[in-house]
Amino acid sequence: MIIYPTLEILDGKCVSLTRGRLDEPVLWHVDPVETARRFARAGAEWMHLTDLNGLKGGDANNDLIQEIIRAAGIPVQLGGGFRSRDAVTGWIDRGAGRIVVGTLAAQDPDCVRELAKYHPDQIVVAVDVFQGRLMTHGWQSPSAIDAGDFIAAFDEAPLAGILVTDIDADIEDSDGSLGVISGLATLTRHPVIARGTVRSVDDVARLRYIPNISGTLIGRALMARDIDLGEALALARPSAEPTAEFL
Repeated sequence: MIIYPTLEILDGKCVSLTRGRLDEPVLWHVDPVETARRFARAGAEWMHLTDLNGLKGGDANNDLIQEIIRAAGIPVQLGGGFRSRDAVTGWIDRGAGRIVVGTLAAQDPDCVRELAKYHPDQIVVAVDVFQGRLMTHGWQSPSAIDAGDFIAAFDEAPLAGILVTDIDADIEDSDGSLGVISGLATLTRHPVIARGTVRSVDDVARLRYIPNISGTLIGRALMARDIDLGEALALARPSAEPTAEFL
């Protein structure tokens, strides 16, 4: 299982959002570029970066995102407000390892399928679910689309994965019920990345045993130092099963 240490940036600063609200960010006094480097030094294979200004249609973080991609030393999975083909291909050309699309996938699934065809294993579809409904526009707009049907629409596309967020669990700051995510994971052949479920290393250990969960994002818990990244990475690595000795 891949651990994706996660940064969310707003106006050039590392933040976490409370209940998904952009107007109430929790500010972390860390340097985003150096933090990305620390992720790599700890042994992370990937990192995830969310551009919160991008969710609002802004580009204030573009230079910083470019610097993080260059400096991180590991591939960067980038999300935040990708609403057009040009926006996606532009950041792939600038070195992003993967692009996460949610609203674009709901509004123009044919475009996303074409992007996946031309950029295989570089497109991740975000499935954000709140009270059983698919959400778009950065968790702000409920959709009438069933989450399972939405996932099924991309069955034949060569996606890098499906990023599933159970917003119910994430915003309530609970233990993070895995019911929604584990259920959706059974509906796709694509690897599923879980978001909003990890608040302790015990949660990492638990995720390892859910079928088709290939990875998880960890953001706030790392910033708050509730989780040590090195310990989480060690737990996520496959362990050798005991074998019987033959005499």
